Amino acid sequence: MTAFITHCWKRARAELSVLLVCALLGALQPAAVQAETIAEVTQLELARSGDGVVLAASLRFDLPAAVQDALFKGLPVIFVEEVEVYRERWYWLDKRVGTAQRHMRLVFQPLIRRWRLSVGAGPGSAAELGALSQTFDTLEEALGVIRRVSGWRIADYTSLETGAEHRVEFRFRLDLTQLPRPLQIGALGGSDWLLNASASRRVKPEHLR
Repeated sequence: MTAFITHCWKRARAELSVLLVCALLGALQPAAVQAETIAEVTQLELARSGDGVVLAASLRFDLPAAVQDALFKGLPVIFVEEVEVYRERWYWLDKRVGTAQRHMRLVFQPLIRRWRLSVGAGPGSAAELGALSQTFDTLEEALGVIRRVSGWRIADYTSLETGAEHRVEFRFRLDLTQLPRPLQIGALGGSDWLLNASASRRVKPEHLR
């Protein structure tokens, strides 16, 4: 009798463990889906401009509440766009023939109630980002510029091999390393600060117009 009760108890505990794991996975699944769909690339186009290859892209995203809160408190937030160009090779690893990166520093200026967006190749301060900057009356106006990429030179045309297939990989993300240290600790790995999108496009140089 004792052996039978012990067997039933062990079986009940095992079934309860399975139910708890399933419940936990079910609770996590909506968050994972939400994280994956928080941003997306809706357009990715390539063209030739003189001796260069230029990229145009459109993004769709809404800022997470934590990011908006930091911005309205006057903290600068850095958005990063990255591109890598590969020549595909069936006989070996793909060869990277071009890279490009640009950083967009968005900050709210409470004294004048305006938004400043600085764009450049540097990751840090406005000085590192370069002289290209704009001011906006609203956050939505500033985000409108971030969501659209036009005429961005990503590679030299001569670096591409005629007749060969090339793959262009585009990525968009928040640069959490530029946040103040206390915020970094909470933001890294946190879904409240998750904002990523990526897309790729294959093209042959002779097809670029």
